Amino acid sequence: MNDIHSNFKRLFLFAGYSPDGIIDDALVYYAENLSHFGDVILFLDCDCDNSELMKLKPYCKYVGAKRHGEYDFGSYKRAYQYARDKKLLDKYDYAYIVNDSVFGPMFDMSNIITRIESISSDACGLVVSKHKTHSFMESWFVRLNKQIFLSNWFDEFISSVTIQPTKNRVTVRYEHGLSKLINEHNLSWNGIYICRGRATYNNPKKLFKLGCPFIKKACFTRHNGSLGRDIKYILRKSDQNAATNTMHTATRIYGANHMNWLLTSNPIKILVRSLGYAIKKIKNGKI
Repeated sequence: MNDIHSNFKRLFLFAGYSPDGIIDDALVYYAENLSHFGDVILFLDCDCDNSELMKLKPYCKYVGAKRHGEYDFGSYKRAYQYARDKKLLDKYDYAYIVNDSVFGPMFDMSNIITRIESISSDACGLVVSKHKTHSFMESWFVRLNKQIFLSNWFDEFISSVTIQPTKNRVTVRYEHGLSKLINEHNLSWNGIYICRGRATYNNPKKLFKLGCPFIKKACFTRHNGSLGRDIKYILRKSDQNAATNTMHTATRIYGANHMNWLLTSNPIKILVRSLGYAIKKIKNGKI
């Protein structure tokens, strides 16, 4: 663990998913990087052979995998309950909930860990999604203080996670719900980056240049490929190991043809994609 962070003990409750039960390079790379800063308990919402889980075990205090269909919060629940039942929670200063909906870290995480722990609120998300009526911490990277993760109400909240009829319902009930519940218990939450609407997905280059060490996986398939130029910039400016792991995993997930198409340098193709996406938004009444 880095010396500059040795004064604090951290627990990372890590949610993962693999549609084919294969543990890819990007997930191993993320778990390894988290392990430099604290203990990692990782649970995957899929069935995996033990030979696959062995890729993660050098970097995790515990690794579990079972298809439960409760999305990331179902995995957070299982990771949390493992730590609770093993009576581990009291030993940590901070608990984080993180998931693998991102590639990264694309560069050293020390600065971002320092920033997220320098904010005095009881919880701090790496990104806050700003809305007029329901701003919330995006749940893919959130730091929680003891006042939260040792409380009875948090135990009740996370233990009550169940299968929901839609992914949107998961977002509203659990992701929005966590920020709301913190407020209801007269505690505070904040964030490092404030993004309006879907900016986390729509402006990856801007977020990266501000110092965010992650890129959402959804960026690789959004906006008719018009985010390819941003992704190419991020990969070029990232640490070599991070860029290599990201490319290797993205190619496995999306296919070599898609990645070649996405990362084209042809300015005409890029322009056509951007125009096509803009026209689609106009037709849908979003501009």
